This record gives sequence, structure tokens and C-alpha cells, in this order.
Amino acid sequence: MFQNGASLRLLHDALLTIANKYSWTLQAWSVFANHYHFVAAAPNDASTLTACIRELHSRTAAALNRYENTPGRQVWHNYWDTQLTHETSYLARLHYVHQNPVKHGLTTNAANYPWCSAAWFEQTASPAQVKTVYSFKIDQLKIPDDY
Repeated sequence: MFQNGASLRLLHDALLTIANKYSWTLQAWSVFANHYHFVAAAPNDASTLTACIRELHSRTAAALNRYENTPGRQVWHNYWDTQLTHETSYLARLHYVHQNPVKHGLTTNAANYPWCSAAWFEQTASPAQVKTVYSFKIDQLKIPDDY
């Protein structure tokens, strides 16, 4: 669906903008042709997640369908969310989402993939934070991601 740089940029920018609108503080994100992942700190009213995702899907589907001249096509089919309550799970998922472009074979260095947070994270976090997050194992995580 989001097959080229322009459409990936559309989804990427919409995710960052709409999450901010609903006061979800993104801490890691990766955007791909047919799915995305993010880790965010919830606002005081975490029930806004449904409205946030609904707006993200609605706006990006409409824009993509205009761009590809495919009115009415269903772009998004579902979403999953998980409340991260354990620090180790949280840190492992940060690592997983930052490095997801590597998992999908899109790059050998996630910081070079323009539609994810790896470069931002590596530039803004302290070296100790980067080392800590990237030290968490991700091979045992059970995350639906076979797209």
C-alpha cells in the first residue's frame, strides 16, 4: 500500500502528528508498506488511543486512495495494542521497534531507514540509554509482524 517514499512519508508524518495531537508521546516507531509499530507513553486519558488510531487510519487511507486514485479502497484492517507494564518488556519493545527495518530486511542499519525512530533515538538519547535499550534481547518477543 505505502509503496514509495512519498506514501511512506505521508504515513510517518501522520503518525507523529496525530499521536502528538492526542498527547501520546512516541518513544519508538517504524513505518512500512503495509503496517507500522510504535511505543508511546500514554496521556492521562489512555482511552484516547482508539480515537488516535481511528484518525490515523482514516486520514492516511483517504490520502493514499486519493494519491493512487482508488476511492473507497480499504487500506487498514485492524490494529493491536499492548499495555507495557514491566520495564524489561518495555525496553525490549523499544529495541524491537527501533530495529524493525533490519528485521524486515530493508536495511542493515536501522538508523539509515528514514521512516523509523532509530536515528532520532541514537542522536537524542545518551550513549548509556542507547546501549541499555539495544542490549535487551528481542528474539523471544511475541509480536504479530509477519507481513
